[in-house]
Parts: sequence; C-alpha cells; structure tokens
Amino acid sequence: MERARADAGPDMRLVGVIGSPIAHSLSPLLHNAAFAALGLGETWCSSAFEVAPGAAAEALAAMRQSDISGLSVTMPHKADVANLVDECTEVARQLDAVNCVASTEGVLLGTNTDGEGFVASLARGAAFMPAGRRCVVIGAGGAARAVVLALAEAGASRVEVLNRTPERAAAAAALAGSAGSVVALESRALAKAIEAADLVVNATPVGMAGSAAAAAAAEGGTPWLVDPELLHTDQVAADLVYAPRPTRWLAAAAAAGARSVDGLGMLVHQAAAQLALWTGMAAPVEAMWQAAEAADPRT
Repeated sequence: MERARADAGPDMRLVGVIGSPIAHSLSPLLHNAAFAALGLGETWCSSAFEVAPGAAAEALAAMRQSDISGLSVTMPHKADVANLVDECTEVARQLDAVNCVASTEGVLLGTNTDGEGFVASLARGAAFMPAGRRCVVIGAGGAARAVVLALAEAGASRVEVLNRTPERAAAAAALAGSAGSVVALESRALAKAIEAADLVVNATPVGMAGSAAAAAAAEGGTPWLVDPELLHTDQVAADLVYAPRPTRWLAAAAAAGARSVDGLGMLVHQAAAQLALWTGMAAPVEAMWQAAEAADPRT
C-alpha cells in the first residue's frame, strides 16, 4: 500500500482489495470502471493488494498509514478484519465477517455487502424477489451465511440450509430467525425441500475453477450435495461461483428447467454497494456490469 500511495501521489483517493491469492480478483477492474463512469477517474484509483493469511492487522495498519479510503476484503481475511476494525455495522456483526472497510477521518468502519449484492443479483438476473418465497441454501460457510441472512431480511418465508456438518447448518439457519431451518441429508427429505423451493442456491465452492472439487467433477465425479436434476421449471437456481461461467451444477440446473443466476451478479452488486459507501454516490451498476462482462471470467 505504501508503494501504491507513493506512485499515486498525495492527492489521489486510493481504494483496493486485500486477499490471498488476489491476482485473479476483478474488484479493481470494477472499481476503476465505476470511477471512470462517475467522472472520478483522475482522482480515485483501485488496486489489488496481496495480503498473506494472518496478516490482516498489518494490512489495516498500512491502510491507515497510507491513507487508503476503502478496502474490499476477500478470503481469508473477512473474520479477522471484523475483529480489527474500529466499528462494525449490524450485518457485519451478525455475520462476524467484513468484506468492506471504509475509512473516515481515521476511523475504520467494517460492513458486509455480500448479502445485499446477492439479493440485487437475483432481481437483475431473474426478476426474483425473496419476499414470501421458499429458499434452500446449500452450504454453511461465510458466503452461505451472508445469503441466509440477506434472504431472511428480504422477507423470505422459509430459508432452509443443508450442509454435511449439521451443527454448521444449524448455526447458519439461525441467522434467518423463525424462517430458518435445517434440511436433513436423507434423500427423501432433501428431495422434498428442493421440490418445494422457489430458489435453490449453491453457496459452496464446488465447481470453482482450479478447485479440487471441480477437478473431481471434471473426471466424472459428482461432489454436489444437491443433484441439479432435482430442480425444475418455475424455480431459480443460483451459484455464487463466477469462474467458470456457468458452473457444471448451474448448467445442469438450467437444463432441468430452472432459471439460472451465476455468481458474477453478486460480485458486481456487492462491489457497487461498496462504491456507494466509499464515494457517497450512486454506483454506476451498468458500467460495472459491462466491465465484468468484457473481462469474460468463464474459465
């Protein structure tokens, strides 16, 4: 960050993304496309910062030292950053995870825009509104938890969670309050839950380019908790993975008749919410979409 500040000079407003690995991140591309569309390209700039696991505290210290206005936070730092910022929003506190930090007069505020980005991606990609709808979330990690909370806050009538570890599934479902419940991994219970769902979300990294699970699937294995052939018409299938586009799970769900929403939408819309926080201006979502599509993260 010190190098970025030295290169940019004292008058440039700097933001960025921290994670490990980070070279693949589209966040700087999205941020800079937004700045250009807003007429801020000469005064705002975004960069990617490789931050090793366990080094989040040093990154936030560098953020203060180098006068960085905002950071997008990705794996593996979201939980660490939540415990290091000066203040957290309620959603970040509930998730115990921060994906965005804003600096205001030296005070670091942590929030989490993953869930709102996901809900916005459903509206844009499938005209789907969660209010009054039944939703199934596959997975119980950080991204799954953000989705569960956001769906519940958007008024979903039921948010069911399934995971190989029942305790983790129960903890994620609890974020949805009275609307949350756990789906047993017994075939009949699982099939019944999927049949009745309006929305099925794969919130696991299965299918992500370069992952061990994706390699196993390419060799003929099926590591999915939910067979996509269980899905049908009048349903929306969403996958949080955006590379490749689509994942094999999402392509199979679409072949079964479901409307599909890939993970690029969540990436764009969560970044848009971050831009609005940093700049105080409405994010140019369409310009960000165009930049993301031009990058074509399909492999």
